[in-house]
Amino acid sequence: MNGILLIDKAPDWTSNDVVVKLKGILHQRRIGHSGTLDPMATGILVVFVGRATRAVEFAEGHDKRYLASLRLGLVTDTQDTSGRVLEQHPVSATREELEAALKTFRGEQEQVPPMYSAIKHKGRPLYEIARKGGQVERKARKIKVYNISLAGEAGGDYLLDISCSKGTYVRSLCHDLGQALGCGGCMSGLRRLEAGEFRVEDAYTLAQVQEYADNGRAEELLLPVDSLFYRLPACTVTQAQEKKIRCGNELPMELADGDYRVYSPAGDFLMLGREEKGILKTVKSFFEV
Repeated sequence: MNGILLIDKAPDWTSNDVVVKLKGILHQRRIGHSGTLDPMATGILVVFVGRATRAVEFAEGHDKRYLASLRLGLVTDTQDTSGRVLEQHPVSATREELEAALKTFRGEQEQVPPMYSAIKHKGRPLYEIARKGGQVERKARKIKVYNISLAGEAGGDYLLDISCSKGTYVRSLCHDLGQALGCGGCMSGLRRLEAGEFRVEDAYTLAQVQEYADNGRAEELLLPVDSLFYRLPACTVTQAQEKKIRCGNELPMELADGDYRVYSPAGDFLMLGREEKGILKTVKSFFEV
C-alpha cells in the first residue's frame, strides 16, 4: 500500500496520534506526515503511506491556509486558550482597528517561535522546557504571510483567513495582533484548510478510513505519490532505460534542464528526476525494491 492520504484531523489528537492510529487501521509500518497540527487544531493533515513516505521532504515546505479564531483581551502562556491565563484586559479595539492592524501583518517578516512548540533546543522540544517553567532564547525566523483578512465573527471571537509560508505560527500571529491592538490576544481555534494544493474538502476522518478499511477498500482513499509533483513535466523512458534507473544509473537524455516526473513504458511512476546538461539523474526514486 503506497500513496498519499488526506486526513481531516479531529481536535484533541496530536499529529503523531493520527499516525499511530493509521498504522493500526492500515496495518502499515511506514507512515508519516508533512506538517504538524496542534492538538486543539482541526483540518487537513497530509499523510504518506508506504513507499510514498520518501516524498515527505518535498511537501514539508508547502504553504498553508488556515481559518483561525482570535480572542482579544486574553494573554496565555501557550498563546492559545488551552494555556494558563497570564493577563486579561478590557477590549476597546474596533473591527475597523483590527482590519487596519491586519494589513501590517502581511508580507515577509520575522517571527519568534513560541516556547510551546516542537522546535528542539539541545535535543529537547521547547514545550517540554516550557511545561517545567523554563525559558530559552529563540531566534526569529523568516516567514511570509500572503494574506490575513477578517472572515467574520463567532462566539465573540474574530475569524481570520490566513495564508502563510511554512513555519508560521498562527498562535503567535494572534498573540502579536493582540499586542498591536493594546489589549492582548490569543488563538481560540484553528482549522487548516489547505496544505499546498491539497484541500480539507478532499480529506477523510479517521472514522471514514476505518470504515473503508473494514470493507477492504482503504487503498481507494490513497492519492498516487506522483500527484505531489503534478506541476512538473512528465517523461517516459524505454524499457532499457528503466532497467538502468532501477540500478541507480544516470541516463543521457535530450531534455531541457529541470525536474521531471519519470515513468516506465507501462506508466509506473519511477522517480523524480533532474536533467542537467544532457544527463538525467535520480532525485528520489519511488519504485518498489
